[in-house]
Amino acid sequence: MRKFRKLYQALPFAAQRVRIKRWLAARSALLRRLVLAAQQDAARELEQAAHAPSDAPTVDDAMRVLSRPHAGGCGIGYVAQSLASLPAPTPVRLVAFYLPQFHPTAENDAWWGAGFTEWTLVARALPKVEGQAQPQLPGALGFYDLRQPDVLRAQARLARTHGVHGFCFYFYWFGGRRLLEQPLLDFLVDVGNDMPFCLCWANEPWSRRWDGRDDDVLIAQQHGAEDDGAFIDYVARYLRDARAIKVDGKPVLVVYRPSLLPDPKATAARWRTRCRELGIGEIHLAFTLAFDSFVPRDIGFDAAIEFPPNNVAARDITAQVKRLDPNFAGRVHDWRSLAAAPPMLPDDAGTLHRGVCPAWDNEARRTGRGRVFLHAAPRRYRDWLVAAMRDTLRRCANRESTLLFINAWNEWSEGAYLEPDARLGYAWLEATRAALQVVAASPNVAPSLRPSQRVCVVLHAFYPELLDEILLPLRTWGMPYRLLLSTVAASEKAVRQRIAALGMTAEIQVFENRGRDVLPFLQLASRLLDEGESLVLKLHTKRSLHRGDGETWRRDLLDKLVALDESECILQAFQAQSALGMVVPDGHWLSLRAYWGANAGNVQSLCRRMGIGEIDPDTAAFPAGSMFYARLEALRPLLDTSLELFEFEPETGQQDGTMAHAIERVLGLCVQTAGMRVTTSTALDEATPVVVRDYPFAARDGG
Repeated sequence: MRKFRKLYQALPFAAQRVRIKRWLAARSALLRRLVLAAQQDAARELEQAAHAPSDAPTVDDAMRVLSRPHAGGCGIGYVAQSLASLPAPTPVRLVAFYLPQFHPTAENDAWWGAGFTEWTLVARALPKVEGQAQPQLPGALGFYDLRQPDVLRAQARLARTHGVHGFCFYFYWFGGRRLLEQPLLDFLVDVGNDMPFCLCWANEPWSRRWDGRDDDVLIAQQHGAEDDGAFIDYVARYLRDARAIKVDGKPVLVVYRPSLLPDPKATAARWRTRCRELGIGEIHLAFTLAFDSFVPRDIGFDAAIEFPPNNVAARDITAQVKRLDPNFAGRVHDWRSLAAAPPMLPDDAGTLHRGVCPAWDNEARRTGRGRVFLHAAPRRYRDWLVAAMRDTLRRCANRESTLLFINAWNEWSEGAYLEPDARLGYAWLEATRAALQVVAASPNVAPSLRPSQRVCVVLHAFYPELLDEILLPLRTWGMPYRLLLSTVAASEKAVRQRIAALGMTAEIQVFENRGRDVLPFLQLASRLLDEGESLVLKLHTKRSLHRGDGETWRRDLLDKLVALDESECILQAFQAQSALGMVVPDGHWLSLRAYWGANAGNVQSLCRRMGIGEIDPDTAAFPAGSMFYARLEALRPLLDTSLELFEFEPETGQQDGTMAHAIERVLGLCVQTAGMRVTTSTALDEATPVVVRDYPFAARDGG
């Protein structure tokens, strides 16, 4: 079994050997056992794909699902926790919805099985469509149990450190019967936890919705005048708490679905009267726009809260995605359409608390029938949050009236969470903090794209003996630059010695020998983009040992990028032309069709995952040799796909057909998708650079 595991892990991905993969996948019971151990629930997908018609998912599609590491791996864009500071005070108060279902209860044991918690759902999820990041598993906080009060303390510290002002706890009340309340009761008496909070009464009946049986009610609601009084009398303890979130001095109370109340206006009046009688005073009564579309004043409420993705006409892309499970019966939407949607109520409709969601994918709750939102990314969430905060500041007279809600802090089975995860680390939280910093620095308008003041030279040094040839020209530059070197463990010592001998300063980072120069570059580029850098020069110690002219190829690329005159002209072009996204060495801008080769499937997959759909290789081009200048913003469509590291094959000397080769071929498409243009080093002012079809350093594909 161990030998077979090694054989499987080393299985090549070149197109000419795909038949071997298919033969093994279809016929080897031992391989099926191996993969089943990693993904126990996916055997059905393999069988369906193996016997599917030609237009259905193939065996390779099923194998891709089955071979996915079940525990989740790091993705490009993984962010470690930083020590960055927050603006004080933060310009807007961010409140995150909080789900308290991460501990076992007697009711859940009876309904769903002993020990059931939200984690039970989370751990079972599998990707059903291409680009779907499942399972989504926790990072630093782990599979926590809310019976331990220190968990909520740790969550509160983490939230406050990253700019989340408070939690909006879901509160489950059913005619006096309360569910999932123990963590909230523990919080009430925990004087060491100073996290501001409010309650959202989740006033729906509980049914077997996760099983697709909405009509099978587990606990019904008992809405009515008597229940109104009992409810407000009970939650008064929360409204009186010193940590209760207030708007203009009034504690906040949220109702999830006011339309389920027989007479929401009468309920609101009863609550207000009773709160005065109890000495609480006035309350700020709000409801979510999850299902309802009331104007707040029409039902006696003070405010409405946006609750994306609910009630937003998101773009449906179900027909455009590639299914990994032919039986998937859910819907797939473009998350980017959520961020682009206008406010859900006009200015004259009363107070609207804006809302955002970092992502959404409830496959874990509704297996095979979920709503999946593709193309969410931390930086895109950051931009949406910035826009929503600026709109909040426009609407509100003072900071005490500013509330903006995030859906959610920990809705793991709905794929909507800020907490650290295994794939991207602290990326969602760091994006939240970054958004607050942006708005504090520029509360009203977005800053214009600033000219490039320096170049970040990102050099992959696999062959340290070539460093002198590449770096010596940089010493003649008059322009400022920042030098970052990536290398592998075996070369680190030699790289550091050469940098020291050259008397140069460089940031050196060691990576696994995976993805050639491409994967380390993407990881560093993602980091530089978050750090606010704008321009990058990608280089590598290219040798191309499989070719006799590899030295000539490298020198031709370098001469057109790093020589003093060429580099100065290129930098001036970037400073003068805000739409310039990439500069490729002259003579190395190739027709994609002519060099399509074994990369066609991966290229089309990458394009779908970037959100640009199928592409025509006859009209596309790419930078051969993988050396170029680029504006980092122009690379965002690719960087924001958050490809996972395991998707890059282990190094076995492949000459083509790997993920790294496919990424090289989509770089030009990526820049154009970002709304920028590509040109060559000798055509800096030309909109349409010459595309090379007969390239001296590579044989045409013949397609």
